[in-house]
Amino acid sequence: MKIHILATGLLLGAQLVLAPGNANAQAAHILTYAQPLGTEGVRAVQEALRRAGAYSGPVDGIWGPASRTALEAFQQGRGLQVTGEMNQATAATMGVNPAQLLAGAPVPPPAATSTEVLSNQAVRNVQTRLRALGFYDGALDGIWGPSTQSSIEKFQQSRALQTTGQITPVTASALGLDPNNLEAPPR
Repeated sequence: MKIHILATGLLLGAQLVLAPGNANAQAAHILTYAQPLGTEGVRAVQEALRRAGAYSGPVDGIWGPASRTALEAFQQGRGLQVTGEMNQATAATMGVNPAQLLAGAPVPPPAATSTEVLSNQAVRNVQTRLRALGFYDGALDGIWGPSTQSSIEKFQQSRALQTTGQITPVTASALGLDPNNLEAPPR
């Protein structure tokens, strides 16, 4: 199972391979978290693609179809997994420092895809914990919406966590939820 917290834009992601939840599990689950790149990060990628001869467009910090196509061609030409998204292997092959990519990255836009990837029970658990901690007063309906996202942001700010409005492993743990299984009852 893959959980994509963000599914649009140019992303720098990290995958964590998680042990199966029980002895009957067939395979390990993969949980994927992604961080959008800021304008400077996109420029760094475009410049690296240009140096590699894969990109001839402007180095303008705007990620568009030409940038994505160039990244896919770069990945394919280097024997990397062709995703059209930045990851650690692609950044290392390009010689781009991942910290440079994330410097000044914007706060992600509203999580339009969160309801597609988090179950209603997982969202309900998040809402329940946020309510118990005094950050959420909406319905415990299991629907990810602006109120839930805003509550996550306020919670993250109160705990000095990166304010993304998204459920990250650190945020899930701080909420008292199992980051490997958001559907599990709170700890």
